[in-house]
Amino acid sequence: MDSAARGISPPHNGRGYVGDEPSGLRAVAERAGSSVVIRVGGDIDASNERTWQDLLSRNSADTVAPGPFVIDVRELDFMGSCGYAALAHEAVQCRNRGVALRLVTHQPVMARTIAACGLRRLLPTYATVETALSPVSDQG
Repeated sequence: MDSAARGISPPHNGRGYVGDEPSGLRAVAERAGSSVVIRVGGDIDASNERTWQDLLSRNSADTVAPGPFVIDVRELDFMGSCGYAALAHEAVQCRNRGVALRLVTHQPVMARTIAACGLRRLLPTYATVETALSPVSDQG
């Protein structure tokens, strides 16, 4: 990945956040060729839903087809239903532009939630960022 990483500056208390106020959500985005990788941590819930949506749409727009747009959620402590809904919405937007949205996770609960919501085709999961960046076809 190139060194043009976009980080989110921490507030004065040293805790990372995205947006105008501390929200419990931390994120760093990096470009990897035509792809963008976001590494997120903390919590995604109703208190930072808009920030999460903005983070996804802004970085998705920076991804050039064929992408992919990779979201590494291995450092997340919690993602509420609003987080999954935003991911599904952004995955549809990406597909319309020929970009694959791919999640990196090691949490079985996340894979079960995605499957239970019928989102497996929209939100494919990978074990590592490297495998998510590999040229496989999940646009079907």
